[in-house]
Amino acid sequence: MRGKRVLIAGATGYLGQFLVQESKTQGYLVRALTRDPERLAHLDEYIDDLFVGEVTNPDSLIGICKDIDFVISAVGITRQKDGLTYMDVDYQGNRNLMDCAISSGVSKFVYVSVLNAHLMQDLKIILAKERFVRELEESSLDHTILRPTGFFSDMLEFLHMARKGKVSLFGTGDYKINPIHGQDLAEVCVAALERTENEIAVGGPETFTHRQIAELAFEVLHKKERISYMPLWLMRVIVRLMRLFTSSKTYGPAEFIMTALSMDGVAPAYGKEKLKDFYEANAETGSV
Repeated sequence: MRGKRVLIAGATGYLGQFLVQESKTQGYLVRALTRDPERLAHLDEYIDDLFVGEVTNPDSLIGICKDIDFVISAVGITRQKDGLTYMDVDYQGNRNLMDCAISSGVSKFVYVSVLNAHLMQDLKIILAKERFVRELEESSLDHTILRPTGFFSDMLEFLHMARKGKVSLFGTGDYKINPIHGQDLAEVCVAALERTENEIAVGGPETFTHRQIAELAFEVLHKKERISYMPLWLMRVIVRLMRLFTSSKTYGPAEFIMTALSMDGVAPAYGKEKLKDFYEANAETGSV
């Protein structure tokens, strides 16, 4: 909407960079939150207002939502760093943003969580995300919770394994997922600013079994297929052992990936980006 202002939080992440560009493309004035301005230098043409602050430090967020109409938050950590926990960032960081939005009279708050969160409530990352979701739902803010299946960037793990010569899958490899490209998901997030749904589950245009994704990775790399299958009971044992003998900084990302890939992850299809094209673009380096 022309003239409306949107704050993008998590702007330096995989999805956040697409959110910045798509918001500007759809006619919004864009304020981007970052800890490090240099990481957004390549998006200067899309950003009207750069706000330097940290979601975990409320004092650094003073004024962040002044004159802002909408907030889109993709704030979250996939790998714990700087001594911060999921509860510090995925919950409290977003809670700090929500408090700023409420005090400044923001019209709507869009938050990106994950699909199937109700099936993964024992994971620390999900506990943090869903605690925030509950408080957002109970707040006075108009809101939409986005629940994507999985990012194309997450699917790079299959490509990395194939490059090393073998892809390991859980169960029989028949679990299904329709992952979504960051650009397609950004379109849904920005469109949600003017939609009425409080929750939107979304995936990409193509549905694959995990075995088919592995086969696609080998095909793109022109390598002979070598796929192994891990029984689900063994995966659960590994997760338990990781919880016992490693820190959450180590096991958190691994247990989330293993748990998410041990179930179907299919949501209503949206978008046009193809996984094969993404793989081909990243076949050499694996970069996003």
